[in-house]
Amino acid sequence: MRTLADILIKNGRVWDGEELYYSDILIDNGKIIEILPKINADADFVYDASGKTVLPGLVDIHTHLKTLSSESIGVQAEMGCFPFGVTSAVDTEGCAGNKYLSDLLMVKNVVFVTAIIKDNKPDFQYISQKLEEYGEKAAGIKVFYDTGSYKNWSLELLEEICSFAHKKNLKVMVHSTNSPSPMGDIVSVLKRGDILTHAFHGGVNSGAEDDYAAIITAKRRGITIDLGFEGISHTDFNVLKNAIDAGILPDVIGTDITKYSVCTLGGRYGMTMVMSIVKTLGMSEKDIFKAVTSAPARALGKDAQWGHIKTGRCADIAVLDYGDDGFNLTDCFGNNIKSDKGYKCVLTVVDGRIIYR
Repeated sequence: MRTLADILIKNGRVWDGEELYYSDILIDNGKIIEILPKINADADFVYDASGKTVLPGLVDIHTHLKTLSSESIGVQAEMGCFPFGVTSAVDTEGCAGNKYLSDLLMVKNVVFVTAIIKDNKPDFQYISQKLEEYGEKAAGIKVFYDTGSYKNWSLELLEEICSFAHKKNLKVMVHSTNSPSPMGDIVSVLKRGDILTHAFHGGVNSGAEDDYAAIITAKRRGITIDLGFEGISHTDFNVLKNAIDAGILPDVIGTDITKYSVCTLGGRYGMTMVMSIVKTLGMSEKDIFKAVTSAPARALGKDAQWGHIKTGRCADIAVLDYGDDGFNLTDCFGNNIKSDKGYKCVLTVVDGRIIYR
């Protein structure tokens, strides 16, 4: 008769999705079975998390995953997620895959299907086909509201797509970099639960205009603000720093990871680096931890499965260390940020199995 549990994590500082405290965590048969200050039990694998933080598996609300996103940018899902503590991810393109392919990934996932424009009109036939192919994995529709991808974008086209999505009870995620419209106009056509990504970009129609009025309005209306960091391309470090100083924080922290960002930043770009950057810019640990666990899970309607450490829940766990894992980055506007310290993932557990160590 088997008497050993699978995994015992001891002496960790635990972020359970809402609160920080010190506790041990016992995992067996893929589930969290005990969370107590001291657990005296035998386990096949005992991990001493002294000096480290134990979090629910991180949720990356903005990725481009190989087999789901286009081959030109998609990063291999497991390598773009597990080494950075991410156990659940949102592919925000969806043009190359379907539910069958998404189910093959070890990373838990949902998809935002890209809105295609054809003959200066939204191609709702294509969008409907892709939504059907993904089935319950389709969380919403992604709009690349960017004149670099389509020069004739207009607010009317965006309104049409939003109306189509909302009638189907789907969320809309809007890419706002190089937008033809002020951010306030984008916010005006979004509804509670929709997502505005790259909200802290620089350049024209930036979120920084009018003292971040559009972002403040969006947050008041229940629109989720995603950092959508994307390496060094879609975030202006000064815009983000000034917003954090003013208490205007991203609700969720998406990496917008691609095969280019993970490679061009030395193979180290991922969720832990973005967390390190926003911490260096002044965001508190509690706000950071919430933005990569319970907040994105809630924004996706997945908070019953993702983003929390609770007894009886599926054992998706990330253990992070904050130490000598620094960075030195310059964004495309010439703003530099560096630190000798940073977050590093030292253990990732998915469904009670050690996936990365």
